[in-house]
Amino acid sequence: MVTIIPSSQTPNQNRLLGALHAEVLEVLAPHLALVSMSLGDVLHESGGRLQHLYFPTTAILSLHYVMENGASAEIAGVGNEGVLGIALFMGGNTMPNRATVQTAGCGYRLPERWLMEEFNRTEGPCAGELRNLLLRYTQALMTQISQTAACNRYHSVEQQLCRWLLLTLDRLSSNDLTMTQELIAGMLGVRREGITEAAGNLQRAGLISYRRGHISVIDRNGLESRACECYAVVKNEFERLLCEAPTVGSLSGNMQSSCTGQARNK
Repeated sequence: MVTIIPSSQTPNQNRLLGALHAEVLEVLAPHLALVSMSLGDVLHESGGRLQHLYFPTTAILSLHYVMENGASAEIAGVGNEGVLGIALFMGGNTMPNRATVQTAGCGYRLPERWLMEEFNRTEGPCAGELRNLLLRYTQALMTQISQTAACNRYHSVEQQLCRWLLLTLDRLSSNDLTMTQELIAGMLGVRREGITEAAGNLQRAGLISYRRGHISVIDRNGLESRACECYAVVKNEFERLLCEAPTVGSLSGNMQSSCTGQARNK
């Protein structure tokens, strides 16, 4: 269950909110509720009517497509670079996927009403800023979804694991992840034995350390060299769409500095 909690966190810890002009953020701030999200929380079910957007700060959310037989696979992740709930401003209201919490943490919840008022605003110097930013994010999210589908079809389990680890690291402030092999297998839609073999290969190569559900990335450059092109495609598209000039490095740190400056200097 999602519960409202007190905290010293700020909306700027989410890259989209942090990229907004101060005038726009001041309009939204009174309606942003800080919430705590626990591992495994379900924020919406497939086909469920959305009521809020979620802007993660320290939590990471996972979008899963669930088959009729109960099998599922992750189609995209959402961390502090993004927002959950694009159906609200795209006009669809529902999505054919389940959204769960992959990594426990916090985020900001915004009711649909206040989102749409600012999204549709046509007057003032910052009119359209939120709309343009969210539409660019949506295109980046579409790239992530389509690239995930291609990766799952054409690349090895080890390459998929490298891609998933790198994208997850870009949303964290450390090189450590708490995630069991069973959960990762569920994310990628593969057998647990495949993840065990792939993680073992990476550990023997000195790229990661794995013990009892805890993964530490030791050699990020080495991990990138073992990943397929899908990781770079997704990262570069986020940087291209959400920043004026692409930057080198992780999605999290570099997107914050370059995008914030870009948005506020408009």
